[in-house]
Amino acid sequence: MFSETKPWMRNTIYAWTAAVVVFIYIPIVVIIMASFVKSRFFRLPVRAWETKWYEEALTANLMHQLHLTSFYIAGSVAILSVILGFFGALAFARYEWKGRHLYQKLLMVPIFFPQAVLGLALLLWFTFLGIIPTWHTAIIAHLVWIAPIVTLVISIQVYGYDTAQEEAAFDLGANRFQVLREVTLPALAPGLLSGALFAFLLSWVNFSLSTYTTGADNTVTEWLYAKMIVGYTPLVPALGALSVYGSIIILVVGYLVYRARARSKAASS
Repeated sequence: MFSETKPWMRNTIYAWTAAVVVFIYIPIVVIIMASFVKSRFFRLPVRAWETKWYEEALTANLMHQLHLTSFYIAGSVAILSVILGFFGALAFARYEWKGRHLYQKLLMVPIFFPQAVLGLALLLWFTFLGIIPTWHTAIIAHLVWIAPIVTLVISIQVYGYDTAQEEAAFDLGANRFQVLREVTLPALAPGLLSGALFAFLLSWVNFSLSTYTTGADNTVTEWLYAKMIVGYTPLVPALGALSVYGSIIILVVGYLVYRARARSKAASS
């Protein structure tokens, strides 16, 4: 149908698509370019390039601690979000029970709630309970916002899941745990993987919730913001570029895992 579109319409669509892509990716390209400049501030034309900022970002103890803290938070959030999202998605999209529609509506509330207000509310709640904010409390804060998103992502897979597979497994003598392990989880694996990737990346780049709930601990995003306010150096874009590289690697690995699983499934069938 698209090939039958008038030439001027196709050209307009191509031009609009290119403009959107450029608008989205130009800032990332600029950050990567700024991470290689020798001078303190990024100016065009660039007079000298060097990689010392990457060397400092990869060797400084502070950078290691920032990345470890961010990784602990994002990794924990990804694992817990998938566990909560899996069972939440089954309740959201599969089973009929009293209060289901209310549950579906309440699940959406944290997603649309302003993160800064949510972070402040959680900080006040932790203070009321006498809990000292650390990166552990940041995990709870991130889960409040991210777990509902992962639940919705997995729910998409659940809606297209044919429960007849489980019924056939039960008829063949499998118990509930075997059905869960051998049938349900493999069938929902693409949704679980997508949810884990979403959770990890959303947690890694989150600033609003982290700044209220990490206490004395700092994440990569908090450090980047602080250095943009006071004491800017090209180490800032270098660290930001490393986060971009890491995100790309995670997405590529996730895609390769998905493709390998699809090929294995096709070969077995």
